[in-house]
Amino acid sequence: MGAGTKERVVIGILAGIVRPALNLVLRRNWAGTENFPSNQGIIVCPNHNTEIDPLVVGHYVYNQGILPHFLAKASLFKIPVVGQLLSGARQIPVERSSSGANRSLEISRDVLDEGGAVIIYPEGTLTRDPNLWPMRGHTGAARLALQTGAPVIPVAHWGANDLLPRYAKKPSLFPRKTAHVVAGAPVDLSEFGGMPITKTVLDAATNRIMDSITALLAELRGEEPPAVRWDPSAHGQKSTGRDFGAGPAVHTEELPPEEKL
Repeated sequence: MGAGTKERVVIGILAGIVRPALNLVLRRNWAGTENFPSNQGIIVCPNHNTEIDPLVVGHYVYNQGILPHFLAKASLFKIPVVGQLLSGARQIPVERSSSGANRSLEISRDVLDEGGAVIIYPEGTLTRDPNLWPMRGHTGAARLALQTGAPVIPVAHWGANDLLPRYAKKPSLFPRKTAHVVAGAPVDLSEFGGMPITKTVLDAATNRIMDSITALLAELRGEEPPAVRWDPSAHGQKSTGRDFGAGPAVHTEELPPEEKL
């Protein structure tokens, strides 16, 4: 069964507003779209270095004829108008409770069964890496992939962060920036198929996903990534919020909701 008419209409209206605005302020340099499977639901895993990259990634996915569905904080769905638009576009609310996580998983499975894209940022929040390389990933995307068998498409982007640097209060419009976006081949998670979904398996699969995203970003940037992926907890950083300089070590119960899928 395909996506509902309401969902397509709402996403189409939002795209009609967002795409012209993005085209006005960002040039496009897109590659790797041949790696999107046809007639199959996919899990898209991008890096996260600016508040506007969901718009950039959503634009990239939508232009391939695939409806994008982001995991979003449940609190956003309670905001007047915003919540109605998110619900109408069937974006996926994520809550910290077990029942909320199960509901998110159910919606994600429905989206995948209908050939849509579930977009999950494995980092869970904007990267804390000082040089904007992908940091340690959470296991939500790997868990969903192993539970559903849906292919994981790694996506890397660079350039939108020049328009709106991480946690900046206003964009830098001039000169006009270029958003470079590339999708890689589906991440090979075949070795984990049929295994019990343990923490060890999830960590290994997540590292495989993060390695793929990092390799794509290294190509876009023309630079070598760090030998060791940034881990906020090892640097005493908070897992969420703009003030992530110094803080307590991250505990499991404080991890972003994506971790609990």
